[in-house]
Amino acid sequence: MMEPRIDVITLAVGDLDRSLAFYRDGLGLETTGVVATEFVDEETNASGAIVIFRLKGGVVLALYPRSELAKDADIPVGPPKTGEFSIGQLVESSAEVDVLLAQAERAGATLTGRPHDRPWGIYSGYFRDPDGHLWEIIWNPVGCQN
Repeated sequence: MMEPRIDVITLAVGDLDRSLAFYRDGLGLETTGVVATEFVDEETNASGAIVIFRLKGGVVLALYPRSELAKDADIPVGPPKTGEFSIGQLVESSAEVDVLLAQAERAGATLTGRPHDRPWGIYSGYFRDPDGHLWEIIWNPVGCQN
């Protein structure tokens, strides 16, 4: 039986160096940079070049070139599709939502609108990273926090 957890989220990116700069330099996530450049999968011809961020709580966020992820997963490379899911980060206050969204925007993200109170009791706002991946920054005054 599968355990109810997620350990790794891999984002397909168009430009690995640009995405590294966005997440490391713009958002302040810690990483050693691009790793595994010396590896190539002989079966799929997928390059090993990847960026890994170890996040709070043990989750790994990985950045992998879109073309290489398609090779590795044995799927056709298609145009980027975004907005079908979002990655959320819980924060401690509504002010922190505003601060993190402003930081993301300065780093090159596109805000999808102004953060605001949602009818279900949270305060949140969304941004898209340089590849269009959707992130939601959330303050939930009554629910679970990070």
